[in-house]
Amino acid sequence: MACYLGIDTSNYTTSAALYDAQSGEMRQQRKLLQVKAGEKGLRQSEALFQHVRELPELVEKLFEGICDISAVGYSSRPRDIDGSYMPCFLAGIEAARCVAAAHHLPCFEFSHQVGHIAAALYSIGRLDLFNHRFIAFHVSGGTTDVVLFTPGEDFNYKIEPVASSLDLKAGQVIDRVGLMLGLEFPAGPQLEKLAVTSGRSFEIHPCIKGCDCCLSGVENICADMLKNNEPPCDIARFCIEYIKLTLDKMTAAALKELGALPLIFAGGVMSNTIINEYMTNKYGALFAKPGFSSDNAAGVAALAKIKSEGL
Repeated sequence: MACYLGIDTSNYTTSAALYDAQSGEMRQQRKLLQVKAGEKGLRQSEALFQHVRELPELVEKLFEGICDISAVGYSSRPRDIDGSYMPCFLAGIEAARCVAAAHHLPCFEFSHQVGHIAAALYSIGRLDLFNHRFIAFHVSGGTTDVVLFTPGEDFNYKIEPVASSLDLKAGQVIDRVGLMLGLEFPAGPQLEKLAVTSGRSFEIHPCIKGCDCCLSGVENICADMLKNNEPPCDIARFCIEYIKLTLDKMTAAALKELGALPLIFAGGVMSNTIINEYMTNKYGALFAKPGFSSDNAAGVAALAKIKSEGL
């Protein structure tokens, strides 16, 4: 059995995964970090502490019935750009390197972002796209990024930034509006449930600068709607519709600049069915399946296999 271990300790999820290259099965263990009621997030020191506390138990559960692994992969930084760093990834780095050293295994380093992209492609059976250029959106609480993926020999790929949010990220907006409406953090699934009960339509003009976007105005508009006693379902719908149309404009701008390339959407916000259905119907975009949208180590495990054996 050729199994590949992946570890990812992002800002809000401790996760480990085992990828069986022969069967294609992905085993996962993950746990959402605890955020106190009413708070918008975690300090890095608290996130790191929770990862160190949770990771051993998750790995123990993951390895029940598994004897051997062939290689280890881990995420070491948020994105594939110089200076990208968050202390919370140190927990996963140390665990992965210790496992690999103890068993004399190859150990591969990746970014959290390319792990999200790989998880999306694995979930829809399209890891073959790593042989081609494509445009990927990574939309979460920490990023609203558009990148260009270019393959290279021995999987020495290149990821180039194309566009981003110049202020708040889409997931931040969703969580802030959710907290405004009394929802729990992270608020994405609850905000969507509210939004689908609204039948209201809106005239929305996204703030786009080239291929980049600005999202901070959404929070302010939603706050004004709340002050005016507008229904929570309408506020939720406006928030999601604004993000949807912003991504639409960013997609059109990226395709105009880069040409017709496959479109991949990854990250926690991309589990939203309103956005998913719209972008799929309009562009034929490929979305991660819901279980692989939020932070996970599955993509890193798949990347370790690819780096070891190829596609």
